Amino acid sequence: MVTLRLRHRVITLFVILWTLVFHYQTFRLNYLSPFFKRELPRIPLLFPPAGWIMFFHVGKSYGFAEVYGIRDNTGIPLDPHEIFPTRAIGYDNIRRNVLIGVLSNEDAPRFCRYLNWKFPSFKSFAVVYAQYPDLIESPDDVRRQLAYRCDY
Repeated sequence: MVTLRLRHRVITLFVILWTLVFHYQTFRLNYLSPFFKRELPRIPLLFPPAGWIMFFHVGKSYGFAEVYGIRDNTGIPLDPHEIFPTRAIGYDNIRRNVLIGVLSNEDAPRFCRYLNWKFPSFKSFAVVYAQYPDLIESPDDVRRQLAYRCDY
């Protein structure tokens, strides 16, 4: 019984320490070093240099979805946070581009019904695919293309 209790304490202590080291390593470069006004030491363990995004490939182009409510033949951009509200603190699905999933034509009827239910003041919606072809060379160049319309 004593060895099992000791084992649980050792595992708990390891998890707490590993979590603290992981968070330190993640926040060290962008938050902690500027706060202390000096470069803090790096812990050379199994941490990738990019922190939380780990080994995610980030390219030059970026695409996302936009939704417009149409009233009097005028498109009014809808806030993605109002379309899919996020309640968890520190976790933002909109910043993680969850809205890109609505571009699928097979999901269009369901999403149109959802928009009609969520925003009854609009009788029509436009779902648009927007893309930055090259964020580095031309960060202001955004190209938009209509994916589909929801008319009621």
